[in-house]
Amino acid sequence: MRASSLLLATALLLTASQVLAQADPSAVIAAERAFAADGLAMGIKRSFLKHAAPEAIVFAPDPVKVIDVYGARPDRQTPPLVWWPLWAGIARSGDLGFTIGPSTFGGKENGWYFTVWKRQASGEWKWVYDGGSRSAHGSAAPQGSEPMRLAMATGPARSHAEAMDEVRRAEADLASRALEDTQGAYLAVLAPDAWVTGSKAAPATTTAAVARELATRAPSIRFAPLGGGASEAGDLVWTYGEAAWSAEERPARGHYVRIWQSRAEGWRLVFDQILPVAEPGS
Repeated sequence: MRASSLLLATALLLTASQVLAQADPSAVIAAERAFAADGLAMGIKRSFLKHAAPEAIVFAPDPVKVIDVYGARPDRQTPPLVWWPLWAGIARSGDLGFTIGPSTFGGKENGWYFTVWKRQASGEWKWVYDGGSRSAHGSAAPQGSEPMRLAMATGPARSHAEAMDEVRRAEADLASRALEDTQGAYLAVLAPDAWVTGSKAAPATTTAAVARELATRAPSIRFAPLGGGASEAGDLVWTYGEAAWSAEERPARGHYVRIWQSRAEGWRLVFDQILPVAEPGS
């Protein structure tokens, strides 16, 4: 009996190590690079539609399906839009991932893009969210640099439905706390290796930089979830929603995009972005 238990435990450990070995974001990085290459070869409209999932959204300025934004637009020449991935992550199940990196438009700094990718039933990777901030490039590595990788999730296995339910509760708690203390709400759930962005500064990737980035946000923010999705392994979840606050005694609003990862200590934010909406006359 003990021998059988030992064999079973060994088999489980081998399976877990194989999953970890397979959960490499190289496929997501390759998909992003192909998307970027097609952007130069085919133009923005055709490349965005080619690589988008049917449900893919963008903020324009509110969430809308990409087909509704680009579908009726005529093809037209634009200055070259160039972007390249510098950080990437993927779920243990290898079906949900993301990349982030700097972009240029017409050879000038254009901020940082952020893309969420989902593997389709056909095995192809298609993006489900694409957007970005006007953040400065900072010390961004040049095009062709090897992207950094998010460490694999360390939390327990669960279904994608369970993961969504748990993250909804985590987001509801964050939203409740953010009404009184935005910085405290985030510091309670941010992972030590999280990226935080949204201001004009380059994405924050260190403790000190994260503190500075959070300090640019309003002390009280009202969040309302709109959507997202979870990996089949239940270890990686992306979410997006509305954000509202006061700026210089005037109401302001925007949208958030987040990546949650299951870790041994619970769900942790590994990416957070708030994108303000520029209201007419502002």
